[in-house]
Amino acid sequence: MTVPSPHALFEAALDRVLIQEGGFVHHPDDPGGATNLGVTRGTLSQARGRPASVEDVRRLTRAEAASIYRRLYWDAIQGDALPPGIGLAVFDMAVHSGPSRAVRLLQEALGVTADGILGPRTLAAARAADAADLVRRLSRARLDFLSRLPGWSVFGRGWRRRVLTIEREALLLRSSLMTSQNEDLS
Repeated sequence: MTVPSPHALFEAALDRVLIQEGGFVHHPDDPGGATNLGVTRGTLSQARGRPASVEDVRRLTRAEAASIYRRLYWDAIQGDALPPGIGLAVFDMAVHSGPSRAVRLLQEALGVTADGILGPRTLAAARAADAADLVRRLSRARLDFLSRLPGWSVFGRGWRRRVLTIEREALLLRSSLMTSQNEDLS
């Protein structure tokens, strides 16, 4: 299979996540508080190593957000090592619910020890899995997890739409790579 470069895969995944996240929001029911491009004030403070203000969040650039997403989320889930499609699904979960939660949901879907650490066994199981089936199982597990959160009554409709959109995008990404592989063999 012809697989795009790790940088290209990250950029493609980032583009899809940023579409879901949108711009600056400061919803009173969102425990993350002020958020821009999906980066909360707390995450921005962590990334910068100092407290960030609401105005800092408002002025966050795409380039800085991309750096944060790469370092704190994509690298944490070893997005470069996961099969395309699966990487996108796990990355979006990591952004939305934290890297450890995303890895645990992946591990549960794979039937390996769910410790939240993406090690060699989890990677091997992810690579051996039927990607389309795994992406669908991840979506179901993610919706089950999200539906039990207190914010479901306020944000559930949007979360459901996001999960289903990312599932579709992950399946399309995988499918387009498989089509590319078949064309290369012709």
